[in-house]
Amino acid sequence: MQYDDMKKILESLDNPVDKLEMLMDFGRGLESVPTGAVCHEIQGCTSRVEICIDDNKLYGVADSMIVRGIVALLLAMVRGKSQEQIKNMDLEKEFAALNLNLGSARLSGVNSMIRFLKNL
Repeated sequence: MQYDDMKKILESLDNPVDKLEMLMDFGRGLESVPTGAVCHEIQGCTSRVEICIDDNKLYGVADSMIVRGIVALLLAMVRGKSQEQIKNMDLEKEFAALNLNLGSARLSGVNSMIRFLKNL
């Protein structure tokens, strides 16, 4: 799913629980990581999170459904962008604008994932 579609869906939901359920649905759509992909564990996340690279395409793995959704959302934000474009994006502001009501531990993990994406 494209990021713009994800954003529209989340913006259409008023209930925070509905937003988190939708986020988990996004996580169910993560593609499987191909054999041979280079995976990097993201430090600073409460859950186990890996962002993997294969042939310049990004994949994600997480052991929590909500975090899988966060990974799916962040990867959709940067899909198709060059590294220079990603560095110039304000991913923190864009993510915050979605008003997902995540706890501080998860937000710390989000920031760790964003730092990783900006430093690929």
